[in-house]
Amino acid sequence: MAEAALLLDDITCTFASRDDASKGYTAVKNSTLAIAPGEFVSVVGPTGCGKSTLLNVGAGLLEPTSGQVKVFGEPLKGINKRAGYMFQGDALLPWRSALDNVTAGLEFAGVPKDEADRRANEWLKRVGLGGFGNRYPHQMSGGMRKRAMLAQTLIRDPDIILMDEPFSALDIQTRQLMENEVLDIWMAQRKAVLFITHDLDEAIAMSDRVIVLSAGPATHPIGEFEIDIPRPRDVAEVRNDARFVELHKAIWDVLREEVLKGYAQQKRV
Repeated sequence: MAEAALLLDDITCTFASRDDASKGYTAVKNSTLAIAPGEFVSVVGPTGCGKSTLLNVGAGLLEPTSGQVKVFGEPLKGINKRAGYMFQGDALLPWRSALDNVTAGLEFAGVPKDEADRRANEWLKRVGLGGFGNRYPHQMSGGMRKRAMLAQTLIRDPDIILMDEPFSALDIQTRQLMENEVLDIWMAQRKAVLFITHDLDEAIAMSDRVIVLSAGPATHPIGEFEIDIPRPRDVAEVRNDARFVELHKAIWDVLREEVLKGYAQQKRV
């Protein structure tokens, strides 16, 4: 692999116990992930295994207990300014219109308002929200809000895109439309993408590689699969591809036991 756009090298994250300072919970242990420039990598694993923890480490929002993060070969110090982060929940400011939400990052970067508005209107059109820039979040459907969040993330032209289950709350039809929208934009720009999802179908349909994490605590990669299905792909149609079915079975064979472990742990809590 060429020099990684994002390298999480031997990452361990241990959190102090609220009840007993001498004890801690190790969410992630000795985990290494590398995403090459232009590569789309998805991470799957049981609920609560530490997928979002790794994403937050890559974003610079969480400092690991041990290990190192490198961005295009340089050690990460503080926030990863070369990354855009699309969160799982709504991240739009309710008092700002769609246009003003999309321009927020440019405003913070000191871009003049006229230029920020021009670029935001272009991105709103690209994500299918042309003419909706004056709507507020409460006036938009869930799918429209996700489109606005996508524009908000990409308008800064980040070299790395971090996505934390961004479409999990959407209905299946809207979800597939958004997945194809992301793939179309990614195919045009070829940014490095680290995509967190619970949905194995989604991971296979969108990715170049799928990484499987173990159940927590002390989660770590236990499987890695190259998705050698030709592009471009339609996320609905690709599910009928014979190779898709083969890959799904192979990955699920690794993931199934970890999902059961995670479920059993949750029942004990």
